[in-house]
Amino acid sequence: MTQDVEMKEVATSNSVSSNVPSTLQQLKEIASLIENGTYEKEVRKIVRAIRFTIVLRKKLKPSLLHAFLNYALIPGSEAHTRLSAYLPKDDEQDMEVDTATSATSVKQSLPELEIYCYLLVLIFLIDQKRLSEAKACSSASIARLRNMSRRTVDVLASRLFFYYSLSYELTGDLAEIRGNLLALHRIATLRHDELGQETLLNLLLRNYLHYNLYDQAEKLRSKAPRFEAHSNQQFCRYLFYLGKIRTIQLEYTDAKESLLQAARKAPASALGFRVQCNKWAVIVRLLLGEIPERTVFMQKGMRKALRPYFELTNAVRVGDLELFRNVADKFASTFNSDRTHNLIVRLRHNVIRTGLRNISISYSRISLKDVAEKLRLNSENPVADAESIVAKAIRDGAIDATIDHANGWMVSKETGDVYSTNEPQLAFNSRIAFCLNMHNEAVRALRFPPNNQKKEKESAEKRRERQQQEQELAKHIAEEDDDDF
Repeated sequence: MTQDVEMKEVATSNSVSSNVPSTLQQLKEIASLIENGTYEKEVRKIVRAIRFTIVLRKKLKPSLLHAFLNYALIPGSEAHTRLSAYLPKDDEQDMEVDTATSATSVKQSLPELEIYCYLLVLIFLIDQKRLSEAKACSSASIARLRNMSRRTVDVLASRLFFYYSLSYELTGDLAEIRGNLLALHRIATLRHDELGQETLLNLLLRNYLHYNLYDQAEKLRSKAPRFEAHSNQQFCRYLFYLGKIRTIQLEYTDAKESLLQAARKAPASALGFRVQCNKWAVIVRLLLGEIPERTVFMQKGMRKALRPYFELTNAVRVGDLELFRNVADKFASTFNSDRTHNLIVRLRHNVIRTGLRNISISYSRISLKDVAEKLRLNSENPVADAESIVAKAIRDGAIDATIDHANGWMVSKETGDVYSTNEPQLAFNSRIAFCLNMHNEAVRALRFPPNNQKKEKESAEKRRERQQQEQELAKHIAEEDDDDF
């Protein structure tokens, strides 16, 4: 009896494993999906094929890719020979590869299928850290794409552009392809490839920002054509790069809005991207004089990454210049890798201003020497520095006080009612503007592009109805004229 049960369990396990398609079979289904999308001119099927490919990227092996190239491309063709040369030789053949070599091949020279093979091999080479082969493969794929102008290739081309830039960035040769990216962006603009324009614009902005060329990035961004976003991921990247440019240009309010919007719109799976958005958003909010909420640093999966910025925020909130220096020195390597060290240097003035504000609230009158000691100003003449800092804070409106130069005092005025000022109105105004902006974006997202054929059909019907009404009206007027005569 037990043997019968064991036999049944083995039979059921074999049936389950046989129902699960192999990786090569899934790649064949993706190839057929691309073919159907090409023949039917349905771009959504090709987008679906790319999503399925991302799921399978960890299962790719050299033997598997050799078998798929034999299936999808004509053996001996230029594309087949070039792509096979990039793959390492693997003598161990899997079972699924052995079954695939005996299967019938597609043997059709579809440009979309050829570009997909380039993309598949390029993803494998990047995952395997074979960066020299990845650079050669990406350059060959871009050279092949220049001669194609098909709408069904645009989605595959946008992914190739991304991995083309990534392969050169990983080797530190990102400046070499800047001219090629500009030429590709010009070609995509002439062909009205909006998805390609979005991708290439983001890659160019990333290229410029990688070398701290913020002025050139802003010139390109301001002159590049803008349209409705076709990809949420590309739109999020654009907002992130725009926020970084605005931050460097001291436009902190616009930078904060762009960075927070990028973090909100980013997919939940893009944890690294959302962490970078939050890092820059925290710095920008601190530069604006705001203190981020504690919940920002306690988000799931971000606590460890945002820990340096949490301690930095605490130092700015307290207004302790010595604590600020210690945090900046402690996490200097982290801030340098995040490229936020120059922004943190700007925060020193905010820390001093916050500490000075706390002093003015606590003391109605205090000597400038004590102000320098409490602010921990390490300079040759701390009293003179404290006097200039207090004078600048009074002029900027940060504190409400006066300086008694004769006695060397800072005399604080009585704190008035905040509701008698315009601050509550401005805060309420900013919240209303934020809600209206979110509402407008939600309404804009519900709109669909117009159907040109339907529009032409409706305009023809309206034209026919209008002509018929004009004829009936002319006939009626003629009958009235006959009655008059």
